[in-house]
Amino acid sequence: MKRILHSLKAAAGLILASMTLSQCATGPTSSGASASQISSDSRVALRQLYASNPKARQLGSHAKGILVFPSIAKGGFIVGGMGGNGALIRPDGSIQDYYQTGGLSYGLQAGVQKYGYALFLMDREAFANINRADGWEVGSSPSLTVVDKGMASSLSTTTIDKGTYAFFFNQTGLMGGLGLQGSKITRIHPGR
Repeated sequence: MKRILHSLKAAAGLILASMTLSQCATGPTSSGASASQISSDSRVALRQLYASNPKARQLGSHAKGILVFPSIAKGGFIVGGMGGNGALIRPDGSIQDYYQTGGLSYGLQAGVQKYGYALFLMDREAFANINRADGWEVGSSPSLTVVDKGMASSLSTTTIDKGTYAFFFNQTGLMGGLGLQGSKITRIHPGR
């Protein structure tokens, strides 16, 4: 009986944490992080991605912009939530736009994890997607390609001129799978 009560408490805690996280992630404002902190974290994360994945660097040299989310928190038990802030890095290295990603999921899932991801925007249509007034539901985009190690080896300058490419990095924690299905990106205006 004690074991069942302990399991129910743990499940309730994870659900509450997931719901709290999703509320922070889906609102139109930032979660307290300043623009300078988001910019700094995003630049560091992109440098680390380039250092660990030469194909990402190659893709970045052709991108119209790179939307970097350096730290996404995800957790859940049956019902899950994820969220984090990021910045759009322009080809000249400048950052003027900030975004928040968030989402809810349900199904067979349990655990907590942290990771980052970068979206390489290769054309003007990709920019139009991220600046929709009601946000961009990432997983529903037909032009989004998640790049894994196998696909990265087949990328070339003739295959990367359109769409959006996603790279995941710095995964820690225990939770099965990474994906962008059900996540939404919304522009935010954090304080300086």
